[in-house]
Amino acid sequence: MSEEIVMSQHSTYVPRSAFAKWFESRLPIAGLVHSSFIAFPVPRNLTYFWTFGAILMFMLVAQIVTGVVLAMHYVPDTRMAFDSVESIMRDVNYGWLLRYLHANGASMFFIAVYIHIFRGLYYGSYKAPREVLWLLGVIIFLLMMATAFMGFVLPWGQMSFWGATVITNLFSAIPLVGNSITTWLWGGYSVDNPTLNRFFSLHYLLPFMIMGVVILHVWALHVSGQNNPTGIEVKNVERDTVPFTPYATIKDGFAMVCFLAFYSWFVFYVPNVLGHADNYIQANPLVTPAHIVPEWYFLPFYAILRAVPDKLGGVIAMFSAIAVLAFLPWLDTSRVKSASYRPVYKVFFWVFVLVCIGLGYLGAMPAEGGYVTASRILMAYYFGFFLIIMPLLGLFETPKPLPASIADSVLARGGSAGSVAAGAASAPDTKS
Repeated sequence: MSEEIVMSQHSTYVPRSAFAKWFESRLPIAGLVHSSFIAFPVPRNLTYFWTFGAILMFMLVAQIVTGVVLAMHYVPDTRMAFDSVESIMRDVNYGWLLRYLHANGASMFFIAVYIHIFRGLYYGSYKAPREVLWLLGVIIFLLMMATAFMGFVLPWGQMSFWGATVITNLFSAIPLVGNSITTWLWGGYSVDNPTLNRFFSLHYLLPFMIMGVVILHVWALHVSGQNNPTGIEVKNVERDTVPFTPYATIKDGFAMVCFLAFYSWFVFYVPNVLGHADNYIQANPLVTPAHIVPEWYFLPFYAILRAVPDKLGGVIAMFSAIAVLAFLPWLDTSRVKSASYRPVYKVFFWVFVLVCIGLGYLGAMPAEGGYVTASRILMAYYFGFFLIIMPLLGLFETPKPLPASIADSVLARGGSAGSVAAGAASAPDTKS
């Protein structure tokens, strides 16, 4: 009985047919979907930056589907892996399409997730009451990076082999347990067949773990509610929010079509532009490439790694660059969430975006001369932004006055009181 009461408080779904009523009383899936994706109230001032959550969900499913089909034809053996990828491209029906969708899909996934993260930084989406939501997002990001790295190794080209050799060797810098961890990752004393088998198994498994954490992420989002461009919490459900369907779903759908057009351009016109030519040369442990470069989405962290002359220090700096994101809810001392009302923070934020882009560029350059010096300067700002600028700005910055409510912020952009009131009156009841 208590479960029925909880459902009645959170869903306005009413089954119509006798079968629907019978099924809903035993497994209320339809009510859960209705309350989560149809009647769920969302702030009425959301912009297209809030559509990347739906885009990321689509890309995750696309990567899993294409990856499962590719795994049916891939051979995780150092003697046959490279040839099996070429066979997929040439002999499997539409194998070239599946491979290009999967390879470029990883890049699209990271483009969307970086925009998603920068949007969260700009609008303060990591602040209370969304700390757990943000922490789950950081975990997803870490799992994505691990999955992408292992997938990068699977084609067993020159860059795959030497990238795996360089990155796995980093763990040997950890005191006491480093060599044991490296040996376990390798499955021996060098990157070889056991390494490829381990990476293939984990690359296949981790996306399903990501999906599980994404479900928790969406659950946490529905508990705390969505943030919005003003950073103000919902005060009046009828005035400040609209139902998720059709308002948010139409916006998400349009943004997804635009993103898919962008994605398709890479797949059909420049499918190899984001990769490296050396990866079309079969892995050879006796020939080291002139310049070992990871995929573009790892380059900022690769630049930080190489900016520190000490091996252990570089490893600590690289992992700290990701781990620091988890502490943002407590590092940012400002009570105002959105950078729209924080003029000083806004300047530092855009400098931070340029610094991240600069680190990405430097990560692709040789680790020598001015490139290393520039990497150290940008790395100092990267960590200073989180550890010094954010804590101090909250104490000294004078933010702009906040609007009284989300509805008032909409009116300030050129709406009218009548239009907002009419919209609230015409919207279905969302007080679920």
